[in-house]
Amino acid sequence: MTNSPYDEFALFHENLSEWDLDVPIPTVRRFFVAVDGLRQISGLQWGDGPPELTLIHGGAQNAHTFDTLALALQRPLIALDLPNHGHSDASPYGGSAAKSHATDVIHALEQLLDGPQPLVGMSLGGIVSLIVAHERPDLVSSLVLVDITPGVNADKARHITDFVNGPKSFDDFDALLERTVAHNPTRSISSLRRGILHNALERSDGTWVWRHQQHPQSELTAPDLGDLWTQLSELSMPVTLLRGMAAGSVVDDDDEAELLRRLPHASVVHVVGAGHSIQGDAPLEMAALLNRFCL
Repeated sequence: MTNSPYDEFALFHENLSEWDLDVPIPTVRRFFVAVDGLRQISGLQWGDGPPELTLIHGGAQNAHTFDTLALALQRPLIALDLPNHGHSDASPYGGSAAKSHATDVIHALEQLLDGPQPLVGMSLGGIVSLIVAHERPDLVSSLVLVDITPGVNADKARHITDFVNGPKSFDDFDALLERTVAHNPTRSISSLRRGILHNALERSDGTWVWRHQQHPQSELTAPDLGDLWTQLSELSMPVTLLRGMAAGSVVDDDDEAELLRRLPHASVVHVVGAGHSIQGDAPLEMAALLNRFCL
């Protein structure tokens, strides 16, 4: 499919064009930090100043899912790759192990931050962020959950896991793009193509594989959450839920009601027209909401 080598920093102009953004592209660099012996977590650092917030993606995604959001924010920030995802090393506990991922994220943030800052987590990344906020409130000044609550279960997430746990490899890029388009009918072809380039690898035989599926234990499942509702109710920092209101969201009215029962002072924002991936469906609105609620 591609004749030129993949350059993860060469596609930002597409994000700007797609969302009609007239802003400069800041300095972006990839970094790696050790979290467990030689095992490393990777991420993207946007901007030259000290980061003002940290973003954590959902299962089977990677840090580049936030590219348009980061461009719209125009703030220094960090977007992490969870273990088993993106450019991070594999976790011995698998790709959906929220508790162990949270421990890795804590080790990373200890090295990357000078003090507490807003933590924004989407889907699996939101569950990880909740655990981080509960275990290390000294690292988190506010928490934003992006279309996720502890009420997630296998049934609510089935449309996502069914897609993610599909074929383990594809004969060529076009086959991978075709399946992705079929499962994301509201997204532009250019954005899906860009997402695949960031999230898949071409192997030496010409076949393609998702980055998160190159590791053992790569199957995505709804994480075992334990009693995260109790952990949520014990948080002392401001908490905001951004809830997608279009098809694909995994948050329902019962989840929202339970969150407000547990945390009466939490903020809940309905993002009309966005599904589960609010950063992909409504990145400009999400940037405005983050500026309003946590920056």
